[in-house]
Amino acid sequence: MSDAYEFAAKGKLKLKNDSQHKKKKKSKHKHKDKEREKVSLQTSINESLEEKVTSNAAPKLTKAELAFKQQQEKMRNKRIMEKASTTHKERVEKFNEHLDSLTEHFDIPKVSWTK
Repeated sequence: MSDAYEFAAKGKLKLKNDSQHKKKKKSKHKHKDKEREKVSLQTSINESLEEKVTSNAAPKLTKAELAFKQQQEKMRNKRIMEKASTTHKERVEKFNEHLDSLTEHFDIPKVSWTK
């Protein structure tokens, strides 16, 4: 058994050219580096947003797709207007009327530990 582990590496592993790589000195102007990073990050975000906008505009919609999107928008606006037309109090009253109209089948049965 000891023969199988005779050539095992002991200690930390060394990579090729490990001796050639030296540690870089830290920058003395940390706040300038942070500002540069922020600016570069903001520019990259702006560029990605512009790419998304241009990529979304690239595919042309067919007549059917355009009509479908318009109809969806109409229905969405209609639903919003219906919700906005009633007050919260009116919606609660309507919900209570609906619950009153249901049969007792939907009631939660009472559970008692005494029986």
